[in-house]
Amino acid sequence: MTTFDEREKSYERKFQQDQELAFKAKARRNKLLGLWAAERLGLTGEAAQAYARDVVAADLQKPGDRHVVDRIVGDFAKRGVKLDATRVRVELDRFMAEARTQLGAPR
Repeated sequence: MTTFDEREKSYERKFQQDQELAFKAKARRNKLLGLWAAERLGLTGEAAQAYARDVVAADLQKPGDRHVVDRIVGDFAKRGVKLDATRVRVELDRFMAEARTQLGAPR
Protein backbone atom coordinates (compact mmCIF):
# COMPACT_ATOMS: atom_id res chain seq x y z
CA MET A 1 0.00 0.00 0.00
CA THR A 2 1.36 3.39 -0.92
CA THR A 3 1.55 6.38 1.35
CA PHE A 4 -1.20 8.00 -0.69
CA ASP A 5 -3.48 4.97 -0.17
CA GLU A 6 -2.76 4.98 3.55
CA ARG A 7 -3.55 8.68 3.77
CA GLU A 8 -6.79 8.19 1.84
CA LYS A 9 -7.87 5.36 4.18
CA SER A 10 -7.02 7.54 7.15
CA TYR A 11 -9.22 10.37 5.86
CA GLU A 12 -12.05 7.92 5.22
CA ARG A 13 -11.83 6.56 8.77
CA LYS A 14 -11.78 10.08 10.20
CA PHE A 15 -14.83 11.06 8.14
CA GLN A 16 -16.70 7.96 9.31
CA GLN A 17 -15.80 8.63 12.95
CA ASP A 18 -16.91 12.26 12.62
CA GLN A 19 -20.24 11.19 11.13
CA GLU A 20 -20.84 8.66 13.91
CA LEU A 21 -19.99 11.23 16.56
CA ALA A 22 -22.33 13.79 14.97
CA PHE A 23 -25.15 11.22 14.94
CA LYS A 24 -24.57 10.29 18.58
CA ALA A 25 -24.39 13.95 19.62
CA LYS A 26 -27.65 14.76 17.86
CA ALA A 27 -29.41 11.77 19.42
CA ARG A 28 -28.13 12.72 22.88
CA ARG A 29 -29.12 16.35 22.30
CA ASN A 30 -32.64 15.27 21.39
CA LYS A 31 -32.88 13.07 24.48
CA LEU A 32 -31.74 15.92 26.72
CA LEU A 33 -34.22 18.25 25.01
CA GLY A 34 -36.96 15.64 25.43
CA LEU A 35 -36.24 15.35 29.15
CA TRP A 36 -36.26 19.14 29.49
CA ALA A 37 -39.60 19.35 27.66
CA ALA A 38 -41.03 16.46 29.68
CA GLU A 39 -40.28 18.33 32.89
CA ARG A 40 -42.18 21.36 31.60
CA LEU A 41 -45.06 19.09 30.61
CA GLY A 42 -45.20 17.72 34.16
CA LEU A 43 -43.91 14.27 33.23
CA THR A 44 -41.63 12.39 35.60
CA GLY A 45 -39.96 9.02 35.88
CA GLU A 46 -40.67 6.52 33.12
CA ALA A 47 -43.17 8.87 31.45
CA ALA A 48 -40.41 11.48 31.05
CA GLN A 49 -37.98 8.87 29.73
CA ALA A 50 -40.59 7.62 27.26
CA TYR A 51 -41.26 11.17 26.06
CA ALA A 52 -37.52 11.73 25.54
CA ARG A 53 -37.31 8.49 23.53
CA ASP A 54 -40.25 9.69 21.43
CA VAL A 55 -38.44 12.94 20.66
CA VAL A 56 -35.35 10.99 19.55
CA ALA A 57 -37.52 8.68 17.43
CA ALA A 58 -39.36 11.62 15.89
CA ASP A 59 -36.08 12.97 14.57
CA LEU A 60 -35.16 9.57 13.15
CA GLN A 61 -38.52 9.28 11.39
CA LYS A 62 -38.41 12.79 9.93
CA PRO A 63 -34.90 14.19 10.25
CA GLY A 64 -34.46 17.87 10.94
CA ASP A 65 -34.43 20.24 13.84
CA ARG A 66 -37.61 21.93 12.66
CA HIS A 67 -39.57 18.73 13.07
CA VAL A 68 -38.31 18.25 16.63
CA VAL A 69 -39.06 21.86 17.56
CA ASP A 70 -42.54 21.70 16.03
CA ARG A 71 -43.27 18.48 17.88
CA ILE A 72 -42.34 19.93 21.25
CA VAL A 73 -44.06 23.28 20.65
CA GLY A 74 -47.20 21.37 19.64
CA ASP A 75 -47.06 19.30 22.81
CA PHE A 76 -46.58 22.47 24.85
CA ALA A 77 -49.59 24.09 23.19
CA LYS A 78 -51.77 21.04 23.91
CA ARG A 79 -50.86 21.19 27.59
CA GLY A 80 -50.98 24.97 27.95
CA VAL A 81 -47.24 25.43 28.46
CA LYS A 82 -46.33 28.98 27.46
CA LEU A 83 -43.00 28.38 25.71
CA ASP A 84 -42.49 29.15 22.05
CA ALA A 85 -40.31 27.80 19.26
CA THR A 86 -37.62 30.39 19.90
CA ARG A 87 -37.13 29.17 23.45
CA VAL A 88 -37.09 25.54 22.31
CA ARG A 89 -34.41 26.38 19.71
CA VAL A 90 -32.30 28.08 22.39
CA GLU A 91 -32.51 24.93 24.49
CA LEU A 92 -31.74 22.82 21.40
CA ASP A 93 -28.48 24.73 20.93
CA ARG A 94 -27.65 24.54 24.63
CA PHE A 95 -28.23 20.79 24.70
CA MET A 96 -26.11 20.26 21.57
CA ALA A 97 -23.18 21.89 23.34
CA GLU A 98 -23.85 19.75 26.41
CA ALA A 99 -24.15 16.55 24.34
CA ARG A 100 -20.84 17.26 22.60
CA THR A 101 -19.18 17.87 25.95
CA GLN A 102 -20.59 14.62 27.35
CA LEU A 103 -19.29 12.72 24.32
CA GLY A 104 -15.91 14.46 24.42
CA ALA A 105 -16.48 15.97 20.98
CA PRO A 106 -15.18 19.35 19.86
CA ARG A 107 -17.71 22.15 19.98
